[in-house]
Amino acid sequence: MTPAIDAENVRFAYGDTPVLSGVSLTVEESEFLGLVGPNGSGKTTLLKILLGLKTPDSGSVRLFGTPARSFTDGTRLGYVSQQSSEADATMPVTVREVVRMGRYAHAGIRRLSDEDRRAVDEALDRTGITDLADRRINRLSGGQKQRAYIARALASEADLLALDEPTVGVDADSVERFYRLLDELNDEGITIVLIEHDVGLLAEHATTMACLDGELYAHDETRPFLESDALERVFGSARAVRADALGGDALGGTTDASAGDADPIVEDADAPVGGN
Repeated sequence: MTPAIDAENVRFAYGDTPVLSGVSLTVEESEFLGLVGPNGSGKTTLLKILLGLKTPDSGSVRLFGTPARSFTDGTRLGYVSQQSSEADATMPVTVREVVRMGRYAHAGIRRLSDEDRRAVDEALDRTGITDLADRRINRLSGGQKQRAYIARALASEADLLALDEPTVGVDADSVERFYRLLDELNDEGITIVLIEHDVGLLAEHATTMACLDGELYAHDETRPFLESDALERVFGSARAVRADALGGDALGGTTDASAGDADPIVEDADAPVGGN
């Protein structure tokens, strides 16, 4: 089977500042990949390169077997970026209008058909936001906005869903519902690539995990990944997921109890000030 994503020896720099060094990564169809790494490690930049939104300085990326920069079937890709909320904060659009955007790759310049409208309604229903359809997107909570963005991807009938720090600023109950939805979508065969700041939370849901800090330190099924030394190598022992939590319900915390301020991962900031 052709992988959803196949990246080989990807290198990228912002000016004289190297960000990615020889990253090779294969994401199989129906995989749920959790990508972790410290602030400035290149996660956001790598995700954009994998989706064909940035061009690497060298190396290659293929999406479903097609070179990423030549990939034109936008209906197969759904992307929720860090900037989604910021962009919509100033746009007087409703939730339904945001979700309709997922059909534009299908409809082109023609008016939306009955099939398009059904797809929008189904996406709203699937994400549990039908009752919010006529509300302004900038009036929603963080969790509601994220469901709207996923609904937009579902409306496009995407095969690959990529999300960049989707739970930042979202309350705990909404995060739980959000991950339940991702699990359901993945069970149905949708490939998911997710950047997440909470290693423990991610470990409860992702089928595979990868650790990035300029270079790729590990990419494996979740349990072997957690049992490896990848997290210690990148974050230090104070930021490693507890080995004794591997078989438990709580896959969080640190191995160094003295590190009271240890946040497993913070938001990504790959580029020098003023870029991304």
